[in-house]
Amino acid sequence: MTFREIALVIVAMSLSACGGQKASPPPPPPEVVVMPVIQRDVPEVAEWIGVLDGSVNARIQAQVRGYLLRQLYREGALVNKGQPLFEIDPRPFEAALAQARSEVSRAEAEQVRTDANLKRAQELIKRDAISQMELDTAVEQDAAARASLQAALANLEAAKINLGFTSIQSPITGVAGQAQAQVGDLVGGGDGNLLTTVSTLDPIRAKFSVSEQEYLKAADEIAVAIRTPAAEDRPATIELILADGSVYPHKGRFDFVDRQIDPTTGTLGAAALFPNPDNILRPGSFAKVRATVDTIEGGLLVPQEAVRELQGNTQVIVVDAGSNAEIRSVTTGFRVGPLWLIREGLKPGERVVTEGLQKITRNGPVRVRSDAAASGVPAPAPSSPAD
Repeated sequence: MTFREIALVIVAMSLSACGGQKASPPPPPPEVVVMPVIQRDVPEVAEWIGVLDGSVNARIQAQVRGYLLRQLYREGALVNKGQPLFEIDPRPFEAALAQARSEVSRAEAEQVRTDANLKRAQELIKRDAISQMELDTAVEQDAAARASLQAALANLEAAKINLGFTSIQSPITGVAGQAQAQVGDLVGGGDGNLLTTVSTLDPIRAKFSVSEQEYLKAADEIAVAIRTPAAEDRPATIELILADGSVYPHKGRFDFVDRQIDPTTGTLGAAALFPNPDNILRPGSFAKVRATVDTIEGGLLVPQEAVRELQGNTQVIVVDAGSNAEIRSVTTGFRVGPLWLIREGLKPGERVVTEGLQKITRNGPVRVRSDAAASGVPAPAPSSPAD
């Protein structure tokens, strides 16, 4: 055979082989699990980072200058209103009190003398035994003696008060902090010398800052909680999440909001009061304050695993009654436990894919392996927000 004939045979054999090959069948539809969209009223919960502080913080300072003689309380212990905390050496003030009493006695004696002289002069002037000038002098001396007596009595009262200040007492009931001065220190004077701080811890205050938008959402509840006379009769609704992640068992109420919004941060200072019967919570601790600021009626919720984010676009995959999948862009809200709130893009009654999202790259048919609600898998309910 010639070379040309051999080539023709090879081409014919190749064409025969290609004509006999069968086309491969199309791949089966991807298998997915779906869940119906949950519709229910959703409380919108906000959280703020707060710092705990005493509801009342009394700075204990010396009101008279002297040497600290005794410390009469145990640091960190509960003290009662009127309980002595420190004692300043009273001896200089006792001496000042004795001197003030002697001044009062001298002034009283002088006032008795001038009063007698005035009465005598009034009798003599009736008989023209003395001149009018001598009577005026007696009147002036008696008035001066009375004024001196009043000044001496005032000095006596001041001396009593100063002596009383040598016993430094707690103005409130609360937990007393560490002493800032030691026995033998010279305290008082112009700077006052902070001795310690006593804080009322039951209730305890959580201070935090809210944004202007959050304040507007919660303005009605805050106004009722603060201004209503019977606010304490309303149920406490604010939660406190402690540093270890646990939820404090006692709920609180709004206490106050500041008078203006900080123009540099756009936030408003606020505080809430929480019961603290065992004084477990202490000032300076950080905690999260959680409160419901709004309620979204008929909100639509889907599991978090049904939501995927691709190049800044949030999507879910919706499966219709004919098992056709549609990739749909949605607008998400906040998380409610294991669920996402969907603000736009879904309708009640639709089904979303919860498993098998990675298998679907375009719209088309799918094979629903099971329905999470129909197969007995309970739909997670947002009992308490996690975020």
